[in-house]
Amino acid sequence: MAIAKAERLMNLALCLLGTRRPLTKRELRESIEAYLEAGSDESFNRMFERDKDDLRELGLVIETVENLDGEVGYLARRDSNRLPPITLDAEEAAALGLAAKVWQQARLAGAASGALQKLRAAGLPEDVDPYGAHSALEPRIPVHEAAFEPLMLACRDRRPVVFDYRKATAAQPEQRHVEPWALECWRGHWYLAGWDRDRGAERVFRLSRITGKVRSRGGRFTAPVPDVVTVRETVASWAGEIADRSARILLRSGAGYPLRAKATAVRERGDGWDELEIPYGHGLDAWLVEFGPDVVVLEPAELRADVVDRLRAVAKG
Repeated sequence: MAIAKAERLMNLALCLLGTRRPLTKRELRESIEAYLEAGSDESFNRMFERDKDDLRELGLVIETVENLDGEVGYLARRDSNRLPPITLDAEEAAALGLAAKVWQQARLAGAASGALQKLRAAGLPEDVDPYGAHSALEPRIPVHEAAFEPLMLACRDRRPVVFDYRKATAAQPEQRHVEPWALECWRGHWYLAGWDRDRGAERVFRLSRITGKVRSRGGRFTAPVPDVVTVRETVASWAGEIADRSARILLRSGAGYPLRAKATAVRERGDGWDELEIPYGHGLDAWLVEFGPDVVVLEPAELRADVVDRLRAVAKG
C-alpha cells in the first residue's frame, strides 16, 4: 500500500510539474492509472484531495486556477518549486528550532518537524541541533479559533474565502468575502489581514469574531498582495496604541487598573469616582466597553457616542 501511494503521489507530482496549463480533475484522472482504477467519482475525489494535501505538506506549491468555463484546474510551476542552495549557521538553525517548537497544534507541529528534516537533507550540519541550543526556552502561541487552520491554508494557497463576521458594534454577524493575505498573533489574539471584496479595501479581522465555518471560493485574487502586510501595526492603531489626542473619563474608585496605568493624569473626586485623562486613539471605545458600569466617558462627545452604541449592541445581542 505504501509503495502504491508513493507511486501515485510521484505520478501526480510529475503531471502537475510537467504541464504548461492547469489540468482539471477529469484530465488528471485520465492520466494516472491509480485514479482510473478508483471505483467511483466519490472515491477518486477523496483520493485526489488527500494526495494533493500530501504533496503540499511535502513542499510542492500547487496552484488552483479557474478557467473561462468555470472549471478548476491545477498545476505546479517549476519556477515556484525551485529553491536556491540553503546554508545555515548554528544561530540560524537554533532560531528555526525555536520556531518549530512554537506550535501546539498537531498539524503544524508535523509540518515544522518535516521542514527541519528537509533542511538536514539539504545540508544542515549534522553537529548542529536546532532544538538543543536553547532547550530552556519553551515558546508557545496558542490557537483556539476553529477558523485558524482553514484561513492558514487559504493564505498559503491564495484562495478567496467567505465567512460570517460579527463586529464589536454589531448585534448580528454579516457575511464577508475576503482574499486572505496573512495571519498574525498580537497580544494573545489572532488576526487576519486581507482584501475585503465587499468594501473594496484592505481590512483586518479578529479570528475570535468569526462565526461558523470558513468556506473556500474558486478563482484568483482580484487585488495585488502587498510585499509587506502590517497586521500588528494596523491592529495596534485600531486598539488605541497609536493615540493623537486625549479623552476624559470617570472611573470607579478601585477599578480599572489597566486604564489607570495608561492615564496621563488622575484626579480623585471623593465621591467614589476618579477623573482620568487617557490617550485617545482608534479603538478606545471597544476597550472602555470592557469595563462596563465602572467607566463613564466625559469627552470627547464622539467617543461617548461610540461607547453608548457598543453598549446598546451588547444589550441587544
